Amino acid sequence: MRLFESSEQAEAAFYDAFERADMNAMREVWADERGVCCVHPGGERLDGVAAVMDSWASILADGPMLRFRITHRQVRVSGDLAVHVLRENLYVDGALRGVALATNAYRRGEFGWRMILHHAAPDPNPPGIEPPAPGGVH
Repeated sequence: MRLFESSEQAEAAFYDAFERADMNAMREVWADERGVCCVHPGGERLDGVAAVMDSWASILADGPMLRFRITHRQVRVSGDLAVHVLRENLYVDGALRGVALATNAYRRGEFGWRMILHHAAPDPNPPGIEPPAPGGVH
């Protein structure tokens, strides 16, 4: 099992796993505890490891599609808990296609820092976004 020595390392691994559509790497980032929670943009709250991992398996099944540029990150650490609030700039084929506001929470345990919460929602006032190409985004 990979050891993340900081919440920043765990977060970098999270977005790397997402971009590469690597389910094994995604599992390594998340804590293996009952209280984990995930809310995907426009989705319902998912509680527990099984529900969260099932959602990621479904999302990543189509393979790599998105690239992220993280901006406006604020990190708050208190003891063994870290909360990251940030903007996810989502790119498809090199073009900015969406912006989400995200909150990621991490807990430090026996095996280093692990994600316990990911909550993302569309940014209601995103910076300029290029319109989708004709035919939509694939």
